[in-house]
Amino acid sequence: MACRVITDETELRKLVGSPAPLIKAKISDRLNHLTRRFIELSPFACVATAAPDGGLDVSPRGDPPGFVRILDERTLLLPDRPGNRIADSLTNLLVDPRIALLFLIPGVGDTFRVNGRAEIVEDDDLLAGSAVDGKVPKLGIRIHIEEAYTQCPKALIRSELWNPEHHIERSALPSSGSILRSLKAEPDFDAEDYDRERAARYARREGLY
Repeated sequence: MACRVITDETELRKLVGSPAPLIKAKISDRLNHLTRRFIELSPFACVATAAPDGGLDVSPRGDPPGFVRILDERTLLLPDRPGNRIADSLTNLLVDPRIALLFLIPGVGDTFRVNGRAEIVEDDDLLAGSAVDGKVPKLGIRIHIEEAYTQCPKALIRSELWNPEHHIERSALPSSGSILRSLKAEPDFDAEDYDRERAARYARREGLY
């Protein structure tokens, strides 16, 4: 069978069908006393933003559970921690406020999705509640919820993401240092030394907060 490109939603719906009314009903424009628990117990979220040139970015964010704080039923606060300073999410939000978050909870198949609009804020009083190890983040992302809903666990069931029998040893993958050496095309770049120093910094929790 020749490859056929689907370009029309009517054609697409013939193949994938339409969501049941009950599924569509779960999409809300705010949190309630039940759905907020998915955010309060989540230590990890994927954050998606749109670039001004039309590109997209997905960034991992993680901290102790509840690190994304619920300011009210329609507002969240995501602390900005030290990273690689490329700052894709932040620079994207400067020109396009749209944002999407996918919350994961270890061992739980259901995930939680939030779509909305965001702004970058600098407010010592507001961000004080996001301090870790006594360090208050310089910036935060305040998110105004437009859609909030649970996502069924099928993807995590199929992937067996939380099954320790399927966990991969880090040594099975190239190290960060060896990847940098291949990209820099510098044969004298000491990848092993880079990896050792990086591991030592993380062991000291240096640069995490």
